[in-house]
Amino acid sequence: MSKVINILMFLIISFFIFKIYTYYSSSKNVFNKNFNRENIEKIMKNKITNLPVLTNDTNNVIEFNNTLKNEIYDNKKRSFWDLLKK
Repeated sequence: MSKVINILMFLIISFFIFKIYTYYSSSKNVFNKNFNRENIEKIMKNKITNLPVLTNDTNNVIEFNNTLKNEIYDNKKRSFWDLLKK
């Protein structure tokens, strides 16, 4: 039974690799790849010109939180070094 499964898995993997190779070596794929490589700047320029410009609506949205400064300057004894003594 395990030999049958091994042969079946080998055939499936072989078929998969064959299909990938035929796709990537097809003339249609090679043409598209070369076309994109030659015209990448033109394609990017077309995509960039069609982008919408968004208005800025973030005025006074971020407020600075000053509570960390208050917590740091508390005069509590730090216990980190006490942990290392033990």
